[in-house]
Amino acid sequence: MAMNSEEIESRITAAFPDAQVIMVDLAGDGDHWAARVTSSAFAGKSRIQQHKMVYAAIGPDMGDALHALALQTFVPVN
Repeated sequence: MAMNSEEIESRITAAFPDAQVIMVDLAGDGDHWAARVTSSAFAGKSRIQQHKMVYAAIGPDMGDALHALALQTFVPVN
């Protein structure tokens, strides 16, 4: 069973309470998502580190219930 956008967003915001998350269903099938995540937790981290942080927040469902996630991460601008 595929993960819906609310579940993905919930896991991300649980790990990063200040996160702003924008979800887009890329294929209209609920199985291929794009996420734009903005959080101060990413400050000072490389893009790879930021993406690994988000994947860790999603947990073991990444690659299983969540088949594909195109990810963009940002640090908020003050």
